[in-house]
Amino acid sequence: MRFSSFGTPACFLALASLVLADATASDVPSDVLKLTAATFEEAVSSNPLMLVEFFAPWCGHCKALAPHYEEAATALKEKNITLASVDCVDEADLCQAKEVQGYPTIKVYKKGQATDYPGQRKADGIISYMVKQSLPAVSEVTAANHQEFQKADKLVVVAYLSSATEAPAAEYSATAEKHRDNFLFGSTTDEAAIKAAGVNPPAVVVYRSYDEPRSEYPYPVLSATTKDLEDWLQELAVPIIDEVNGDNYAIYAQSPKPLAYLFIDPTTEQKDAQIASIKSVAQKYKSKMNFVWIDAVKFGDHAKALNLQEAKWPSFVIQDVEKQLKYPFDQSKDVTPEDATSWVKQYLDGKLEPSLKSQPIPETQNEAVYNLVGKTFDEVVFDDSKDVFVEFYASWCGHCKRLAPVWENLAEKYSDSKGLVIAKMEAQDNDLPASVPFRVSGFPTLKFKPAGGRDFVDYEGDRSIESLIAFVQQHAKNPLSSLKEEQAQAPLGDNNSTTTDVHDEL
Repeated sequence: MRFSSFGTPACFLALASLVLADATASDVPSDVLKLTAATFEEAVSSNPLMLVEFFAPWCGHCKALAPHYEEAATALKEKNITLASVDCVDEADLCQAKEVQGYPTIKVYKKGQATDYPGQRKADGIISYMVKQSLPAVSEVTAANHQEFQKADKLVVVAYLSSATEAPAAEYSATAEKHRDNFLFGSTTDEAAIKAAGVNPPAVVVYRSYDEPRSEYPYPVLSATTKDLEDWLQELAVPIIDEVNGDNYAIYAQSPKPLAYLFIDPTTEQKDAQIASIKSVAQKYKSKMNFVWIDAVKFGDHAKALNLQEAKWPSFVIQDVEKQLKYPFDQSKDVTPEDATSWVKQYLDGKLEPSLKSQPIPETQNEAVYNLVGKTFDEVVFDDSKDVFVEFYASWCGHCKRLAPVWENLAEKYSDSKGLVIAKMEAQDNDLPASVPFRVSGFPTLKFKPAGGRDFVDYEGDRSIESLIAFVQQHAKNPLSSLKEEQAQAPLGDNNSTTTDVHDEL
């Protein structure tokens, strides 16, 4: 219920004081449209474009998003773009019907058709993304809006053409359709706009709010393909060095390049000088490596995850993002441009060994489930004589805790099988070595390595003991009959029996 005012007589003041705290939040005017089961379908189908947040009032991430979502709603209201929300506590059935699995879940609706929102969760990111969605893949640029369009986003692309069908118009349009979520694309045949840009058509120019503000496509544009254009844009989309946080980490995680971090304390007076000292290194190696700086105080846990052992800043570390391998620079030394350059060069030349985090090797292995750590992974898992079934878990993971007794039962069943190892590894306290062809991204992750090979089979079935046993029986190379089973299945009168068979004759 929404309270638009609270003018009550004196006899109701006590009641008012009890509900005032809850009412205050809803009393504040909001540009976010509140949807219910009764209004949802009509709202999303009648709007050409709408962003809907499915949230729970108790969700911390939802609370953090709320002011940004409200700010974006106010800004986008002027552009006739609606932001809406659904309270999944009050509208549980609606949220279940929309397959909401967690909070907040954000979806983009275009005339009732939903897609997941992949953008940032800050106001400017939401605004930028939704504005792009409201425009055609390629916007028309004229002399009148030329300067304004150049500054409409962090990265804006403009094609200057003699005619709308001139090459590379077709490839350019295809690039815009493919990357409209990431960049703002425009096109013009306006002679005044072309003259203002100082180009000879055909030409494609990128305007940025960071680094070099203007970059013209440096190769023969008439022969440019969609891949040529997108490779060029993706190179320009990453700043020489930028602050990394939860909003833009995906850009770096999706890049095939390794990522170099400079961890700094942003409250120190030396912050800008520290960033500047690494920027020269970043400029030199930008084509081969991405560079970022990061708030070491706020993201101290991430520093530990990258195997920086001390809270000593600045610190420098290179990460192979794809393989999740870490190469921290010695924290006992100062991070100088010369040392950072040397560290980057050694990495690119393949001369650095990754730093592998590992729990201590257990002194004993008394449980049926083998306790695997980073230091013993190669030795145990790549033993050619063994089938190995590994659970990668996190101690805090509820699903892992529910699986634990089932996994123990599985190990107990095959405890006498010398050719099969049922193992577990705490994935957040142990790094996988470079020899492993996969990384763990969720918990629990179950992987089976058959004897005699180095390939892994993913387990994707349900987590019942019956399904796990069936999976092991399907993929194991070694015999699985345990000693207990052999004894239980042995015929009463086998060749090893000392009992003499007696036959009565008629």
